[in-house]
Amino acid sequence: MRFFRKTPLAWRQLMKEKTRLAVAIAGITFADMLMFIQLGFESALFDAAAKPHRNLQADLVLISPQFQTLSSVKSFSRKRLYQVLGYEGVQSVNSVYIGTGQWRNPQTRLERAILVWGVDPAQPVFKSPEIQQNQDQLKQLYQVMFDQAGRPEYGAVGDIFNKTGNFETELNSIAIDVKALFTDGASFTADGNVIASDSTFLQLFPEHQRDRIEVGLITLKPNAVLETVRSQLSDGLPEDVRVLTPEEFAQIEKKYWESSTAIGFIFGLGTTVGFIVGIVIVYQILYSDVSEHLPEYATLKAMGYSDRYLLGILLQEALFLAILGFLPGFILSVGLYQVANTATMLPIFMKLERAITVCILTVIMCTFSGAIAMRKLRSADPADVF
Repeated sequence: MRFFRKTPLAWRQLMKEKTRLAVAIAGITFADMLMFIQLGFESALFDAAAKPHRNLQADLVLISPQFQTLSSVKSFSRKRLYQVLGYEGVQSVNSVYIGTGQWRNPQTRLERAILVWGVDPAQPVFKSPEIQQNQDQLKQLYQVMFDQAGRPEYGAVGDIFNKTGNFETELNSIAIDVKALFTDGASFTADGNVIASDSTFLQLFPEHQRDRIEVGLITLKPNAVLETVRSQLSDGLPEDVRVLTPEEFAQIEKKYWESSTAIGFIFGLGTTVGFIVGIVIVYQILYSDVSEHLPEYATLKAMGYSDRYLLGILLQEALFLAILGFLPGFILSVGLYQVANTATMLPIFMKLERAITVCILTVIMCTFSGAIAMRKLRSADPADVF
């Protein structure tokens, strides 16, 4: 603390050239915003893609080993799910159909892809209370629940339904009625979701085989040990199915978008570019500052001040720049998140861990730039003063 109570050379040098300081703050703010946006969209991608998986009402799930993403589901035989009932500790099982259908906007007559879930309306499938409360509405054929947080291109479904209590349109060229709403949200997998009964699903997708399902839901008895039952199922069932927890199921979706597509790489590259841009900007500012005050630094050396002391001044400047640039970058990014959330319907919000990450990256960025600029400071020769 005594170090910072000395003459604040670093702060005075920054404040001397206010225009240069403003440019530096603007540059760091831009770099931070770029990192915030890239990390925010990446996180929103993963959260939105994995949200349906985490919402499943099950202790364990059964899927095909070839399953990678909901946008291209792989099915397996329903009899594997029936085999699960023979294992001790298993209380009940349930099946889920998943397919991508074509939703017609009745106002524009344009069709748009939408993710369709086929479930047993008599059994709980999702944890969401609003879905469970309205599952009875699905017992009649061609009645569905619609995701009101989906893209607006599907039409003003929520507004019309809330006013009239009904919404009629076509799904896969078949007339259907929306009888309830729920909230899930758009993702990179799908722009929206529809939940139908298993019977309605098979009518909407006549090519889908009844005995082939996409996800099997397994509920265990209250006293069952999850890992024990899971191990028994993994060892006893054929290799044409995998036994996972809902969270592990969600991680498969996340891993797909992170490593099997260019999207994860693009967001990572954008974050790296923002970090490098910040380093270059701060380095240019500090280098110019050192060059301009080189005689003063040489005088301090002649007075006996060490390179370590001068480096401390330079690093203080870097830290001041990091703080001054991070704060407006954080505030502006929160606003941009809100705009992006409204425009894309993706769950993009500021998270504490992301703010801390970008803050740490900003400090590293500025400190690294100061260390590079130190090379110029070392060239300050006291002999040049005299």
